[in-house]
Amino acid sequence: MPAPALTGLSPNQGPTAGGNTVTLTGTSLGDVTTVFFGTTAVAFSIASATQITATAPPGVVGNVQVTAVSPGGTSGGLAYFYVALPTLTTVSPGQGPVAGGTSVTLTGTNLSQVTAVRFGTSSAAFAIVSATQINAVAPSAPAGTPGAAQVTVVSPGGTSAGLPYFYAALPTLTSLSPTQGPTTGGNSVTLTGTNLLNASSVRFGTTTATFSVVNSTQINATAPARTAGSVQVTAITPGGTSGGVGYQYVAPPTLTTLSPNQGPTTGGDTVTLTGTNLTNVTAVLFGATATAFSVVSATQITAVAPAGSAGSVQVTVTSPGGTSGGLTYTRITPPLV
Repeated sequence: MPAPALTGLSPNQGPTAGGNTVTLTGTSLGDVTTVFFGTTAVAFSIASATQITATAPPGVVGNVQVTAVSPGGTSGGLAYFYVALPTLTTVSPGQGPVAGGTSVTLTGTNLSQVTAVRFGTSSAAFAIVSATQINAVAPSAPAGTPGAAQVTVVSPGGTSAGLPYFYAALPTLTSLSPTQGPTTGGNSVTLTGTNLLNASSVRFGTTTATFSVVNSTQINATAPARTAGSVQVTAITPGGTSGGVGYQYVAPPTLTTLSPNQGPTTGGDTVTLTGTNLTNVTAVLFGATATAFSVVSATQITAVAPAGSAGSVQVTVTSPGGTSGGLTYTRITPPLV
């Protein structure tokens, strides 16, 4: 009776905990009475004269020789490798958008032979950097909804314990208040929307603004300086970047002439103000007194001079772009008859 011979093991590696099924191929295997992993006899089943299935026993990291014994003798050995169980210690960042696509660094031990990275039940693309680091790209949320998924890695040594990765909902912006302000910035703007709690950035166009998160539906931001014109305001969170809401930067108004520049203390006369950037004017002041006015164009306003004591006052206009410099208007006491 010929001695058994082994030509292949599949797989030829497995976890130190054992328990995985290994297929032995060779010749003269029909009469095998014992299969050894190193010096440990294992449970096995003869499939045919050329194939045996065996259950790997527990072992330590390293390799052992697998042999088969029959009345005809003992086969030569084939190496079987015990691989350490991979572990994960950190997942960074630990959150990202439901749509996936975030680059995530996994650190741990025994990662050199990892064959799969999973976020919940979803497989991720990955690259092994070293025995202690893997770079992965988070897939979309397994259920397509916000929530936590367990990140695990798989190798011939087994499947690691999981670490949580949180899929965050996409932020939205629904309104800004106010929707316009001066080119110098500095004014407070309230952003309302949804899923704003973990906002990491607020942008007016491409310019980053200082801000504070009030709650999941409100952020208070300070508008940065920009040139006149419209920009889109967006909020960024681990869930992604919101759609934009328009904010208008308004140039400061200026006054160049008043006509007439004097009038009676009783008021009531019409004064024409000329200047620039007057379209959005919200107030006309004679000194500290607001008065009725009408915007004619971007360069002209007509206002009604209010009553006041004799003397000079400064006339100014205010818009979302700021307050103009003042021009002098003089009230004159009417002559006595």
